[in-house]
Parts: sequence; structure tokens; C-alpha cells
Amino acid sequence: MKNTNNNDLAKSYVRQAEERIKHSKEALNEGSYPYVVRQCLEAVELLLIASLRYVGIESPKFHDVGYLLGRRKTDFRNGFKRIDELAYYSKVLRSEREPAMYGEGTGATPEELYSKFDAENASKMCNIVYELVKKLIKTD
Repeated sequence: MKNTNNNDLAKSYVRQAEERIKHSKEALNEGSYPYVVRQCLEAVELLLIASLRYVGIESPKFHDVGYLLGRRKTDFRNGFKRIDELAYYSKVLRSEREPAMYGEGTGATPEELYSKFDAENASKMCNIVYELVKKLIKTD
């Protein structure tokens, strides 16, 4: 078995995030807005964990790692920018996980809770995170 290093893991997480981004775009075109939010959340989570791995930080196994980015800003010596913004997007999207999946405690279905506007905003946040992480981690 190959000994996987942090760079390999980071690149794998980016590829997994790209797959989720692709599916989020399909879901947006089909009007499946809660699914867009979920896919964007997962993509952002993977991308931020990839960025942490890339600089050698083992991330905890939970969904919002944005706070850890903020605490470890100095580990990103290569000009990784807008960390506070990335942490905010992580927090916002993480807060939508259960409602987008289950309608959690609202008495409404996920489809009733999420509009095209919500899905488009989740996509915008996700795309910003993706572009910034791609500058940090070259996968080509």
C-alpha cells in the first residue's frame, strides 16, 4: 500500500470537491436547490480540509473547519488570502447542513426552505473557495 502524503490527500480532496461542484451545477439547472446547498457545503468542507492538509495541518473530523483556518493563518506562508472570508463561508454553509438535508426541526421540507437565490449564493461562496484553494494547491 502506498504511503499517502499530505499533498496527495489535498489533491484528492480537491478532485472530490470538483465532482461535488459539478453535481451542484447540474442540480441548480434542475431546480434541486437544497441539493445545491448540500453539495456546495461538502465541496467547501473538502476544499478547506485540503488547504489545511496541504500545509501539514491535520484537520478534525467535523464539518466546519473555518475556525481552524483562522487560528492557523500563519501556516499559510505562500500568500493564501481571504482566510476570514473562507472561514465565514464555511460557517454559513455548515449551518445549512441539516435543514438542507432534512428540513431539520422546521416542519417544512428542504424544498420549501431553499430558493434559487439560496442555491445561487451557496454556489457563489463555493466558487470563491474553489478558486482560492486552486491557487494554493495546483492539481494539474
